[in-house]
Amino acid sequence: MKCPRCHGIEDRVLDSRLVRDGRAIRRRRECLKCGHRFTTYEWVEETMPLVVKKDGRRELYSREKILAGVRKAFEKRPVSVQKQEELVDEVERFLLSRGEKEVSSQLIGEEVMNLIKGLDQVAYVRFASVYRQFRDLSDFIEELKALMETPVSQPYEREKKVKRPRSSAASKKASSSGKDDYPKLPLEEDPPLEGR
Repeated sequence: MKCPRCHGIEDRVLDSRLVRDGRAIRRRRECLKCGHRFTTYEWVEETMPLVVKKDGRRELYSREKILAGVRKAFEKRPVSVQKQEELVDEVERFLLSRGEKEVSSQLIGEEVMNLIKGLDQVAYVRFASVYRQFRDLSDFIEELKALMETPVSQPYEREKKVKRPRSSAASKKASSSGKDDYPKLPLEEDPPLEGR
């Protein structure tokens, strides 16, 4: 393997580990010429199906495109980069399991939305607002209502929810009412715009 620093071709492997659920091998290498350490990955090349766009065009599947959209949705949310990459891995397993040579971009988008929904509802609404191209606030509110009425599916292990500290009065009210500990959406708490 060519060293990224000095371009020497002699190296030694320091460490090898299975990653991506055993579907890849991560190797730490050291260049024998300059001593620089670097990481390489080895995996089986899987042929992903072509993506059929809404207008009928076909393009190669791009993991980077999906990962960029997922990262944008999870920006400043308590979900690790590793979980985001696992989500994209899950999308790829789903596509490969179908065994089709072509899949619609709509199918991919819906699968991504379903997986995001199980990890973080705020990220889900962000992704859905771009993917479904909400025209106005009423589209957004309709999606929020549907989200609140639908139970969250759990396609794979979820990260632990971060609990926010509550005032003692709010804790007593929540425990006595028997309602869920989910915070109210801003739409429910904000006073009307008139009088501000």
